[in-house]
Amino acid sequence: MDFSAYSSCILCPMECRVDRTAGQTGRCQMTDTLVVARAALHFWEEPCLSGEEGSGTVFFSGCALGCVYCQNRAISKGLAGKALSAARLAEIFLELQGKGANNINLVTPSHFVPHIIAAIRAARGEGLSIPVVYNCGGYEKVETLKALDGLVDVYLPDFKYMSPEPAVKYSRCGDYFEVAAAALEEMMRQSGRAEFDARGIMQKGVIVRHLALPGYLEDSKNIIRYLYETYGDAITLSIMNQYTPMDTGAAYPELGRKITQAEYDALIDFAVGLGVKNAYVQEGDTASESFIPAFNGEGV
Repeated sequence: MDFSAYSSCILCPMECRVDRTAGQTGRCQMTDTLVVARAALHFWEEPCLSGEEGSGTVFFSGCALGCVYCQNRAISKGLAGKALSAARLAEIFLELQGKGANNINLVTPSHFVPHIIAAIRAARGEGLSIPVVYNCGGYEKVETLKALDGLVDVYLPDFKYMSPEPAVKYSRCGDYFEVAAAALEEMMRQSGRAEFDARGIMQKGVIVRHLALPGYLEDSKNIIRYLYETYGDAITLSIMNQYTPMDTGAAYPELGRKITQAEYDALIDFAVGLGVKNAYVQEGDTASESFIPAFNGEGV
């Protein structure tokens, strides 16, 4: 896959077919110019990714999903970031490795895959040796993922919805479950069962995140059941309570609260009852905007 993929873009399942090389934009709101909002050590990922040294996160601007409750809306809407070349992105990867990062963590990367492929190859040619993490919304095109085979070591997708109702309402994609399920199957084909180094840092594998939304406990249970019945402990689950109410306005009043401790406890109890053992859970007040990084161009 090369930069010509931007000329009639079908990198994500939206398949907008716009000519991003001519300045057109589709759902991701990005042209073919690579835009990065932040590149720095990040300590709030799952422990097997952040460790003590931090995960080398690179936040890309734009997003094809554009969920109404997005915590990173400053970048998902393309409102922050700096234009870069693939060569500069490769340098950033190496700089993060030099700072002691446990991995290169690509956040919302799907719409810039041609740049990312070029950057990973260039950086590995210059000595990049830490794992590459593909941190995405789960709504991924299988053909695009196949182009990353051998370049990505750890997949870190969300699995947001099972029912089409919240998928349409909050992310405008009623086929989310079907698309995410096919994408996860491809991720598992590439990365398979987890491998860790002596410090417990994941070197290969798949971690599936599910963010519990207020009022959607049954959908969350159905997702956990599907993931466990399909993959068992071959994947690592990350069951998250950190939904942070954003300014969603009168259109989504149901999203104007955090999930309750009782809701989260019920979800964890359900997972335990199924037999889930390979999972991360969250404790304390994670539903706080203090957990949202500043997209101020650091490291770019």
